[in-house]
Amino acid sequence: MQVKEIVHSLGLQVFSGEENLEKEVTGGIISDILSDVMAQASKGRLWVTNQTHENVVAIVFFKSLAAVILPGGLQPDEEAATKAREKKLPVLLTNLSAFEIVGKLYEIGIGKSD
Repeated sequence: MQVKEIVHSLGLQVFSGEENLEKEVTGGIISDILSDVMAQASKGRLWVTNQTHENVVAIVFFKSLAAVILPGGLQPDEEAATKAREKKLPVLLTNLSAFEIVGKLYEIGIGKSD
């Protein structure tokens, strides 16, 4: 499933990276611990986090993640926003809680075993 399909299905707001919404999503990860994401996330994953600083953008770029979702009405801080736009990385926003958005992602098939 492509990022743009998830955006449409779940009514997510695209903050940045509109040019890269055709990336394939290979699964998901939810964590606020950056070292956990560095160790466990792989290319194409969708990351749900409450972290909003520029290190999040660096990890999305370094790990070639498909996108990051900021739940609960969070917005990236100024430095993160600038870096995400420069690198054209998909940062997606929702007012749903992390728990709710992960449940909805699972319902549409993200994270289910084949």
